[in-house]
Amino acid sequence: MIETVYLPTAYLAPISYYWAMMKYPAKLETNEHYIKQTYRNRCVIASANGIMPLSIPVVGNNDQCIRDVRISDHGNWRHLHWHAIMSAYSSSPFFEYYEDDFAPFYEKKFDYLVDFNNQLQELVCNLIDFKPVIENTKEYIHELEGNALDLRKKNAFKDIAKSFKPYWQVFEDKYGFKSDLSIIDLLFNLGPESLLYLRFPESFD
Repeated sequence: MIETVYLPTAYLAPISYYWAMMKYPAKLETNEHYIKQTYRNRCVIASANGIMPLSIPVVGNNDQCIRDVRISDHGNWRHLHWHAIMSAYSSSPFFEYYEDDFAPFYEKKFDYLVDFNNQLQELVCNLIDFKPVIENTKEYIHELEGNALDLRKKNAFKDIAKSFKPYWQVFEDKYGFKSDLSIIDLLFNLGPESLLYLRFPESFD
């Protein structure tokens, strides 16, 4: 029986991340080395042109502790990300309801990736009325012992959402349902029902 889940920091994490955080007491890994091309600085949304990854440029490498990784201003990424999110979800049922909550994150400069991710995560939890049981790790443990679920590894979330039922998406008629996208896909499409979906994703109707 799983007693604890270990999670990496994540940029607008996938739905399965929030499901795990809701299902188990969580430890947020703040002592690992940064891993490129993962949810740590990347999220995935559904756009009019299909699946779209959004990556935050960072100043760091795989030898650097995640809590020391800084956000880069390269490529005007804040403007590009917010424009992509607006284009993808402006016609969703709840985008206008939450728009003013997310917009400031793409106007204000954050120095550290972990701080940016954590504040976005706190916002999402508040919006779906969810108070996670979560604490930061005090040290990095490579091989976890006991009944712990380790979701820090690359592609660790790949199979979790296979049993999750579809919900309505903006571009579903064009591309079909896309599973386990960023939590904002769920939030903008389901609004307050996001909490119910996260609690019962296998039987949501």
